[in-house]
Amino acid sequence: MKIYYDENMPFAREFFSGLGELVPFAGRELSPQIAADADVLLVRSITRVNEALLAENENIQFVGTATIGVDHIDQDYLSRRNIAFSAAPGCNAVSVAEYVLSALVVLAERYLLNLSALTVGIVGAGNTGTRLSEKLAALGIKYYLCDPLLAEQGDERDFSSLEHVLSCDVISLHVPLTTAGEYPSHHLLNRENLARLTDRQILINACRGEVVDNQALLTLKQQGHGLKLVWDVWENEPDILQPLIEHTEIATAHIAGYSLEGKARGTEMLYLALCKQLKIKPNLTLEQFLPPAAITYVEIKQHFDEIILNQLVKMVYDVRRDDGIFRQQLNSQGFDMLRKNYPVRREFSAVTVALPEQASSDVPHQLGFNFPR
Repeated sequence: MKIYYDENMPFAREFFSGLGELVPFAGRELSPQIAADADVLLVRSITRVNEALLAENENIQFVGTATIGVDHIDQDYLSRRNIAFSAAPGCNAVSVAEYVLSALVVLAERYLLNLSALTVGIVGAGNTGTRLSEKLAALGIKYYLCDPLLAEQGDERDFSSLEHVLSCDVISLHVPLTTAGEYPSHHLLNRENLARLTDRQILINACRGEVVDNQALLTLKQQGHGLKLVWDVWENEPDILQPLIEHTEIATAHIAGYSLEGKARGTEMLYLALCKQLKIKPNLTLEQFLPPAAITYVEIKQHFDEIILNQLVKMVYDVRRDDGIFRQQLNSQGFDMLRKNYPVRREFSAVTVALPEQASSDVPHQLGFNFPR
């Protein structure tokens, strides 16, 4: 059995080497000719899997994407051909939530904002939006969820209208890209909705670039609008609207979900799905392969406050690193190479935090840091 896998999937060789012959490929360079003899195809979001890609392949049994989004997969086509399909919902939700938190910590320091006084509107309350809401709740930050689809499906959480969340101090987008149905997300923030925003607000996009009309946003900023932008995803990647970069507070190359744990969970989830498809008992886990973090233990000696939060978050992940890399190396390296060569980044869970015996709160552990054993 030939297993073709995206070369940027961490630990793919470790997970799949016992299941077949492994063939790595570059995500944007996979062609129908290259994929013609694949029995299993494992991709990430930059590879479009459709009839054009698989028309020459008569033997493929399984397609998997190690991502939460599936807009790059023609599931109807796979279903017509009886090709099993699996995604990795939630695999990098924690990573994206920690990206957003790092951005908020950086902007709070930059503009002397009181984090606990902010209101955050979360558009999309699936895995990622939920993980973000949990971290905000741990910090006592008021948030509002907007997700009409989940609301109609009976989700019992409190939901707000899009109009309401667009009035929050911070708006963070976490929806899949959709073009059909009653609530399409393509250009959800169009010219009209962008015009509702004020100079004091922060807009964060870490889901899909096409959820926001990038050209309309650029026009708004060029007119002098003070909206603060944290921008990880862009329309037409990798050929992005570069003039928009200079109008952002933080700009990155679609890496919000690129923690080592986030990417590796996607690999593990596809391993489990393929084992189920092949009726094989899985015997490997992610814990077997994750290396220790550079810093594994921190002891806090005083009351936890926003200053310590700032230090603790940035110790694990300071989003300014990725912003600097993006601005300095985009033109020389290219968008895809920045993603391919992304430096190792860990999640809060890789670090154990010890608190004083009489600590009045347990915020670090609620944020995802490990307890001492």
